[in-house]
Amino acid sequence: MHTISINNVQFSYGAQTILDGIDLEVLAGEFICLLGPSGCGKSTLLRLLAGLAKPTLGSIALDGAPITAPGLDRGVVFQDYSLFPWMTTGQNVVLALEQAFPGKPKNEQRETAQAYLEMVGLDNVFHKLPGALSGGMRQRAAIARAFAINSPVLLMDEPFGALDAITRARLQDLLLQLWQQNKGERKTVIFVTHDVEEAILLASRVVVMGLNPGSVRGVFDVSIPRPRVRQELYGTPEFIALRDRLIGELHADVLDELDEGRTVRTAGEGI
Repeated sequence: MHTISINNVQFSYGAQTILDGIDLEVLAGEFICLLGPSGCGKSTLLRLLAGLAKPTLGSIALDGAPITAPGLDRGVVFQDYSLFPWMTTGQNVVLALEQAFPGKPKNEQRETAQAYLEMVGLDNVFHKLPGALSGGMRQRAAIARAFAINSPVLLMDEPFGALDAITRARLQDLLLQLWQQNKGERKTVIFVTHDVEEAILLASRVVVMGLNPGSVRGVFDVSIPRPRVRQELYGTPEFIALRDRLIGELHADVLDELDEGRTVRTAGEGI
């Protein structure tokens, strides 16, 4: 079991409330996409799930145990790769393995690291520094590291946001392949994005977040069968209907913000 329970979570930074009243249950093996505009607190919520910050109010638990600090039960993939630049790509993966499995012989750690690098299509980069790799290759190395430590929960913060469209599509397909390959023990994935099409392609459910403060505006099931092939998916009535619902929800939030701004200005002019 890798169920995550988020109960009435609030997070404030100084006098500013970033998140407010977040309630969400993520079931074991689900692929959840957090979708919303920049500034709605998606990345902040992921940091809370990773244990890199603590809620101001409320609680977050994994299988009933409170999340209070980072742990090897949660792998994290950031947008900026987070590879140590002075270590080779292979050493970056081995370092994570040594932390996850400290009693494992070094030669086995290296073999495991090489196997996961090959799994993501990086056959000949073990001895190369991250600076010698393209952005897409570095992100694949970060994904290999996260899967190598075999955490039951994978937290991903817009990991493909800075990549070109072709590399992004390839890594989306790779991520789905890795997630789907073991149906009996699928990882629980929480994936931050602001891309509606990416969310529908990947997710079991899409959580739409709103602004000021960040809150859950709605949770939408993605009932489109897997495997999902983008060339076939994007033209289907199911995809188009769900895309329009999600875009409508996002636009409604922006319109609400504009209306509130106009109300404040009008009230100020009347003083």
